[in-house]
Amino acid sequence: MSNNDIIVSLDIGTSKIRVIIGEINSGSLNIIGVGTADSEGIKKGAIVDIDQTVQSIRNAVEHAERMVGITINEIFVGISGNHIDLQSSHGVIAVSSDDKEIGTEDIDRVIQAARVIALPPDREIIDVVPKQFVVDGLNGINDPRGMIGVRLEVDATIITGSKTMIHNLSRTIEKANLNIAGFILMPLAASQIALSKDEKNLGVVLVDIGKGATTISVFEQGLLVKTTVLPIGGEYITNDISIGLRTQMEVAERVKLKFGMASIEEANEEVLFKVSRIGSNVEKEFNQKELAYIIEPRVREMFQLIQQELHELGFTKEIAGGFVLTGGVTAMNGILTIAQEELKPSVRISVPDFIGVKDPSYTGGVGVILYAFKYFMKRHSGNSTASASKAKRKVQKTNTMDRIKNWFSEFI
Repeated sequence: MSNNDIIVSLDIGTSKIRVIIGEINSGSLNIIGVGTADSEGIKKGAIVDIDQTVQSIRNAVEHAERMVGITINEIFVGISGNHIDLQSSHGVIAVSSDDKEIGTEDIDRVIQAARVIALPPDREIIDVVPKQFVVDGLNGINDPRGMIGVRLEVDATIITGSKTMIHNLSRTIEKANLNIAGFILMPLAASQIALSKDEKNLGVVLVDIGKGATTISVFEQGLLVKTTVLPIGGEYITNDISIGLRTQMEVAERVKLKFGMASIEEANEEVLFKVSRIGSNVEKEFNQKELAYIIEPRVREMFQLIQQELHELGFTKEIAGGFVLTGGVTAMNGILTIAQEELKPSVRISVPDFIGVKDPSYTGGVGVILYAFKYFMKRHSGNSTASASKAKRKVQKTNTMDRIKNWFSEFI
């Protein structure tokens, strides 16, 4: 791979579809372009209308292309949902080279050996994530390249998904005239941005709260051990506001984003706003504290359901690293206060620290780029030629003046 690679990620959410263009130079990531579009044809993170979703993806891609002045042909796609399952596997091979030095080809072969598992006909392997490699009985090895050995083993996590869901997602992206460089599990991607190495080793729960769903992922000893999705999210808060203020959902969403406060105690009665009411031509005035009385009970319930889900998954003891929150809903003021009261152990909110994407709703999309660079392409390259083709996006750059014009047009 060269020192300067462009990687594009696609994050299909219930609220927004985001296309993020990252440039990696000597291991440092710069976000050089972002395209967003309202999600149409998506409900609770699942595609319910392929044609509408295709158009939304195209809108986001075109937005990103105009910003940077490139043509996007290939993307890495974030994937999540309750259809995702994790299972352990083990692969064993004999080192093939005459000098018994372990190379990339051996690692590819042992990972392929780990993929040989019995799967139901409705399941498909999305990815294989090595937990550790073992060389002639010596375990705990992260990367065996260059080591000498006769027998190479791998303990791996096999990530599988519903064949129907994967094929529908693939079909949608292909209809948007895009090639799929690879699927990447969103919790693994988000962990690249949201979690530290120490947190993952100690044990931590990553909670990604979106508009239509909440993804809960548990990491222990540096590895993802469980992930599940609850069908709750920001749209439940919006619905409560719509009912409480007797206004349209569109109005309730705007009120939530502009004036929303999750904590009644932190709400300000002097912050006033007016909303049009259903069945009336007269706008009515409310204050932020009245709005918080609607929002706080729902937010508390969401965190209680998250805690309950963890207990049902078998995590009944306090997790040492606590909780890390991310996702668009966590941008709401006061939500950290309620989370700390309900979840008890340490809780913090993770926000990407990149120019142009300093918002928790971008955590997954930016994480896909980092994950693709650090892990996916290294494992799936096979050889240097394939690695280069995966790493390089087939882009056509416009001239410098056009790029400057495109950049300025985004801020006018």
